[in-house]
Amino acid sequence: MTTKHTPYGATPASDKGPKRSLILAGGGMRLSYQAGAIRALFEAGLTFSHVDGTSGGAMNHAMLFSGQQPEEMCERWRTLNPQDFVSLMPLDKYLKLTDIQAMGDADNIIHKVFPHLGIDIARVRAAGGISGTFNVCNYTRKINEVIPHEQISIDYLVAGMTLPGVLPPVKIGTDLYHDSAFMRDANLMEAVRRGAEELWVVWVLGNTDVYKGGFLGLYVNMLEVSANGALHEEFIQINEINARIAKGERVYGHDKPIKLHLIKPEYPLPLDPDLYLGHVDNATLIDMGYADAQHYLKGMTENGVPLSPDSTRMKSPRIGVTFRETMSGPFVLDETDPKTGAKKGKETGMTLAMHATIRIEELDAFLTNPAHPGRITGRIDFQPFGKDIPAKSGVFNLFHPTDDPDLTLMVYELAFEHQGQTYYLAGKKEVKDDPGFDLWKDTTTLFTQLHKGPDKLAPIIGAGVLSLSIKELKKILSTIHVTHAGSIKEKTKALSDFGRFFAGSLWESYF
Repeated sequence: MTTKHTPYGATPASDKGPKRSLILAGGGMRLSYQAGAIRALFEAGLTFSHVDGTSGGAMNHAMLFSGQQPEEMCERWRTLNPQDFVSLMPLDKYLKLTDIQAMGDADNIIHKVFPHLGIDIARVRAAGGISGTFNVCNYTRKINEVIPHEQISIDYLVAGMTLPGVLPPVKIGTDLYHDSAFMRDANLMEAVRRGAEELWVVWVLGNTDVYKGGFLGLYVNMLEVSANGALHEEFIQINEINARIAKGERVYGHDKPIKLHLIKPEYPLPLDPDLYLGHVDNATLIDMGYADAQHYLKGMTENGVPLSPDSTRMKSPRIGVTFRETMSGPFVLDETDPKTGAKKGKETGMTLAMHATIRIEELDAFLTNPAHPGRITGRIDFQPFGKDIPAKSGVFNLFHPTDDPDLTLMVYELAFEHQGQTYYLAGKKEVKDDPGFDLWKDTTTLFTQLHKGPDKLAPIIGAGVLSLSIKELKKILSTIHVTHAGSIKEKTKALSDFGRFFAGSLWESYF
């Protein structure tokens, strides 16, 4: 018999603060994003009396209720092979073209994904001190069923992630079940009925004005309009409840307005095929979720965000470029000069590594902006502090001009937190034509300083030099990916424009 346990982040019984519900919406295989957001919320000291999970969000829900802490959740997602989500059905299933129900089955999800993520159904059912709910669509009855965590089973969990056409429906008893995402991708009203005063939603599905083409695009369009539409209908219901409360009524035990806090990407996340093909990785999605949650927490108001369709709206995607790189090198504390810090680091064996993902969301705007800014997310490895420390925010500039017309900078900066203290890691590559052939050295050497505080104005407490090896350069080239290109022609042009800009800037500096 599994022992009762209290999941991490559960609100203590003695807590007199507002009752909060953590609502984990669906989003396909990309739900590692939520793990990063969850880590940020818990680091901020937030606790929850209820967790609700729908579609892929149910995996993070189950990981929490299996007893995992956010750091472990992130590590498990980071090391998961996305290709493990896919398994084919027996050949004879595909030969019955008029009766085929799905593109694959859930065997790998059950036997590879769930075990790797540490999902333990018995532990989920034994969770105490907090309530949990999972949403599944009863296809037979055409309703959304809410399954309390004490009654969850492997069949219900699989059914909750069985998108129609992707995986076959699951038979439980006499009824067929599948994913509720087309009906409801986040169950806010269940949280309201359970007394939640603050609804903390981690939303992943896109909401833009772009109408996608192609089979996958059209499927995603239908999914997004259904999921967002159902969420917005719940916004209307909760607004009506708040109006009644304002008139003095008590609704579902509430006598104060219900507040919404919603964390989402600024731009739509890459789709599942991008994750499967390696155009984006789980480590990047985790870093993005963490940074987006930190951004929301920093600017949030007491009243949260409006219960309005605009709250899930994201910027429309434009053609962009993304790539990943890791730079590492000797680095020590109690030093301000990078070169001296590197020398001491070599002597002591102390190193620091920066794992970064660069996202140029709108390539045309990037090329015309003199500072050439991009978005950077990442994490830090440094022996005195730890491994895989996520960045709260960052700054990236490629060939940023300076007062010296012969000098441009490649700027990499990440803010992070360790044991309650904020630090700012600021690095720059100095691109300048000095005597001798130094192009390779200049473009792969990052002079780095660590500031104890929120920005570069804070005191410098460490320094060193990070560099890019030939091996890492090859990795970068393999991760360069054009985003949101509608055709091969657009993709080729974007790569050409970016390559011409990069090579042209180097030509101007060195030749």
